[in-house]
Amino acid sequence: MNEKITQPVGARYGRGVCSFTVWAPLADKIQLLIKDQKQALDMTKDEWGYWHVETELAPKARYMFLVNGELKRPDPASLSQPDGVHEWSEVIDHHDYQWHDQAWKAPALEDMVIYELHVGTFTPEGTFEAVMDKLDHLLELGINAIEIMPIAQFAGSRNWGYDGVYPYAAQNSYGGVGKLKQLVDKCHQKNMAVILDVVYNHMGPEGNYLSDFGPYFTDKYHTPWGSALNFDDAYSGPVRSFFLHNALSWLRDFHIDGLRLDAVHAIMDNGPVHLLKELRMKVDELEAESGKKYCLIAESDMNDVKIISDYSVGGYGLDGQWVDDFHHAVHTLATGEREGYYEDYGAIHHLSKTFKQGFIYDGIYSGFRKKQVGKAPEGVHPGQLVICLQNHDQIGNRMMGDRISQLVSFEMLKLAAGTMLISPYVPMLFMGEEYGEDQPFQYFVSHTDPELVKAVQEGRRDEFKSFEWGDEVPDPQSEDTFMRSKLKWDFKDDVSKTIIFHYYKQLIHWRKQGLFSAFREQEIQAQEQEKLLMINTSGTSKRLMAILNYNHAERSLTIGQGKWKKLLSSSDEQWGGHINAPDSLEEGQLLSLPAASLLLYESI
Repeated sequence: MNEKITQPVGARYGRGVCSFTVWAPLADKIQLLIKDQKQALDMTKDEWGYWHVETELAPKARYMFLVNGELKRPDPASLSQPDGVHEWSEVIDHHDYQWHDQAWKAPALEDMVIYELHVGTFTPEGTFEAVMDKLDHLLELGINAIEIMPIAQFAGSRNWGYDGVYPYAAQNSYGGVGKLKQLVDKCHQKNMAVILDVVYNHMGPEGNYLSDFGPYFTDKYHTPWGSALNFDDAYSGPVRSFFLHNALSWLRDFHIDGLRLDAVHAIMDNGPVHLLKELRMKVDELEAESGKKYCLIAESDMNDVKIISDYSVGGYGLDGQWVDDFHHAVHTLATGEREGYYEDYGAIHHLSKTFKQGFIYDGIYSGFRKKQVGKAPEGVHPGQLVICLQNHDQIGNRMMGDRISQLVSFEMLKLAAGTMLISPYVPMLFMGEEYGEDQPFQYFVSHTDPELVKAVQEGRRDEFKSFEWGDEVPDPQSEDTFMRSKLKWDFKDDVSKTIIFHYYKQLIHWRKQGLFSAFREQEIQAQEQEKLLMINTSGTSKRLMAILNYNHAERSLTIGQGKWKKLLSSSDEQWGGHINAPDSLEEGQLLSLPAASLLLYESI
């Protein structure tokens, strides 16, 4: 691609001078407005539709662009919107922060234990600074990577983050650019990586002024959010550049270690090089330049190995992708729910298959989708697949935002958590999961446009009108909905929650020691009627045996070859249960399995 098409945009400050660039190929005139200065500065247009001007200016100066002498608009590539999405942009000097992470090296994705959090609800204060105060809690748990839900500037002060309209700007109500850098720096000092959730499939509705500058969208495709971002239609080059430079900015300027790419199936691009592949190639270049490694993780329910396959076989080369199949298999067994897309799951053989290869739908027919889904994950390493017991979508897209801790028994909760943490895949926890938080995580916004607020409220009610749940849909605009979604942080006053925390801590400790990597080679026996799964490691010096009883009643089985000593039984008194499993087992022994339990043994 011609380098002039891929120019960086926005305000770039250095040594008393600020250079401004904005892409507006169809505009007749663009001027730079500096707050408290009467004279507008004319900008010069180049052959690719970029407008430029350079002027002496101090950091923190406020500015806007005047389009065709009529529209006053913030900078689409603004780094800071201190007064919100409709107001002046702020000049930021990226050199004014002194980093302390020169020796930092992020763990590989396969070695990560990821913790997804929403800045606004993770703490009472809801800021980047307040997250720093909780890092020691995460360290004690064993977390070595946090994944921050989107922080690109959105309207108001409350939002999941997927309504961002300034992709380069860190949300002002969270603390903005400076506090984000401090958070990342502090994480690195505590040997914790930072992954940022970014949204390149749509833009939010309020404060979205991109179309006033140029053809950022195309009617060639339609998404659940309206017209698609223009990644392969006329004028698409600078649009691609806008988002590619955005990704690089988070990694380079904010020292972010990786990006989680939201709903990649909705990134519409049928050009010769898909945006995801070009992004990976640009990040490869940054790695060569910086000497650092960065991970790219796709959210995808397509079960398409192309996303994480190497360039040499036609893949996009991303480091990892989410696997919804694992969540759905565990959730349906644990809760008994079979509505909606859960109808495709619910059997022990589903759990057996996803434990073995990640994808359940690997080209087989989906009754819910009414089509064949996925491809066989041949050549895929378990460390490329990210799994979870809960995440923001699986909780927040329920009408009441109820967590699995509100849906299952204490014993079943431990079984489900153990299933995830002993698996050969990369585990991701959702904030509060580690102690069985029972506060919901509900859908919330804080739009300022009354018509938009009404549309969101009605849309949320329509989404659940077919469900007979008997509750009133929480109002997304209400501050009460937001406040209900905040973590309580008083779990140490609750014996059961404290036990759950130590249970997670122990399993994570073993995992980070490499104990469960043995499950990458496995032999699995499933008993469908009994809802039992027995997993034995194979081909390794460390032999482990895990027995999962998803039945609500006690079951039994006869132990096969070998002698075994107990590592953990979720039903033991140590973990808040009432039935202690035998400390040792031998061939031919009849073993009673408590209802909803995980038993973990190693060979003697």
